[in-house]
Amino acid sequence: MSYQITLKAQGDISNFEQQEITLSPPQSGEVRIEQKAIGLNFIDTYHRDGLYQLETPTVIGQEGAGIITAVGEDVTQFNIGDRVCYASVLGAYASERNITTDRLIKIPSSISYEEAASSLIRGGTASYLLFDLFQLKPEHTTLIHAGAGGVGQILIQWAKAIGATVITTVSTEEKAEVVRMLGADLVINYRTEDFVKKVREFIPEGVDVVYDGVGKETFIPSLDTLKPLGMMVSFGNASGAPPAISPLLLLEKGSLFLTRPNLNAYTATKERYRTVMDRWFLALSSGKIKLSLQQKFPLSEVGRAHQALENREIIGSAVLIP
Repeated sequence: MSYQITLKAQGDISNFEQQEITLSPPQSGEVRIEQKAIGLNFIDTYHRDGLYQLETPTVIGQEGAGIITAVGEDVTQFNIGDRVCYASVLGAYASERNITTDRLIKIPSSISYEEAASSLIRGGTASYLLFDLFQLKPEHTTLIHAGAGGVGQILIQWAKAIGATVITTVSTEEKAEVVRMLGADLVINYRTEDFVKKVREFIPEGVDVVYDGVGKETFIPSLDTLKPLGMMVSFGNASGAPPAISPLLLLEKGSLFLTRPNLNAYTATKERYRTVMDRWFLALSSGKIKLSLQQKFPLSEVGRAHQALENREIIGSAVLIP
């Protein structure tokens, strides 16, 4: 039986409903994927609760991995039996789906379905943050919030592979132990310590760039950790949306740069998408970056998975298994 998880209306997890589906044959330029693993990302909770508005009913989820079981006309680069994954294509919460090939990537043989599904958005995000938005160099210093999260763990390892100095924050001692093993130069528990003070003690002049996926709780204080002309990158809202600020505040704190990017903007064309994602899979396949064990939830229990994500019970990444 094929099925999908439909979001009947934006709101809490009670709005999820499992529904049986019958797919039509793939259209021209499409393939059908039997999904083996589906990525669970914070943006899914924003789509569910209404922070990011969607028309409903709909199927959310943006990344998955599986095997091609049928091919439509005019598809030349993919065949039945190929192991593939995709990112930033809404509708992933399903056991199988038809999808255009524009966002498909073949999975290297050394990478599992679970690794691909749990890392393509996170790895792609780290890829553009470190190499396209702000080109991190060995001489740079950076503050990475939520270092034990899925993106955070990748950012720490990749930044250290580049040679940069890395400071990271976490919310528990358990998470602190995780990120110390990843090579962070300084780990701060922002629940019990003043992270601005700790950063300034470690690097008195301030850091070059802050990568902030937490949002509301960390956004304003983070501006005080930056050196003059530093870059504030707000790319997530795990604790809620950051507050609105006046451009004059950026002037007062050192003529700072502020950006709110997303993966779609940096992978808007097929060529940019493949560049960003191929860079990620190359780094993963080379062994420079190790993925944490993926926590697994049945797709049928997606509501419980959302709760665990919002309660910050997940260290690293998680996947949904149809």
